[in-house]
Amino acid sequence: MARESHKDTIVAAGLRVMFRQGFNGSGIRDIVAEAAVPQGSFTNHFRSKEAFAGEVLDRYFEHTRALVSQALDDPSLPPRERLRRYLDLITDRLRNDGFTRGCLIGDFSLETTQASEMLREKLVAIYREWLRPFSACIAEAQRDGSIASTFPAEELAEFLISSWEGAILRMKVGRDVTPLERFKRIAFATVFSKEPGHVS
Repeated sequence: MARESHKDTIVAAGLRVMFRQGFNGSGIRDIVAEAAVPQGSFTNHFRSKEAFAGEVLDRYFEHTRALVSQALDDPSLPPRERLRRYLDLITDRLRNDGFTRGCLIGDFSLETTQASEMLREKLVAIYREWLRPFSACIAEAQRDGSIASTFPAEELAEFLISSWEGAILRMKVGRDVTPLERFKRIAFATVFSKEPGHVS
């Protein structure tokens, strides 16, 4: 009889642990304790903590893709409102966590890119894929006139994700919603409006 695989259990446990403690603060012992499996189960499936973290990122990004699709693929809303809907969905989830957890992609971007080329390259690929649906939605909003075409849609998508990640970091420091709501209020009154203002 084949032995039971604990791989999915360990990855799910690793996601919880790394969200709480970060990449550097999470040990293999912490992860297997969270998963309630023997430590040998970890080494059976993963050649290193770095390789394991890559799989944790993949699992997290699956969840992120689903949220992006939920907001941006909704044909009942105009494209500009879909962008706002995505940010509101994330805000609600962060509020439910007491503003103590942020975005694992952003957390790993801060923690791992100088120490791990493999994780840096994975993050580059994740950001590239993450930006595509935002670029498409912004381009659609530019075509219907609800967002000005001063900047290419791809650059506005980069601005949106980068600035939103920064707002999430500030949210974690203060543990309140203010940075998120401030970003949404200013961004949608300026950059993501029909009249973004004059850029020097």
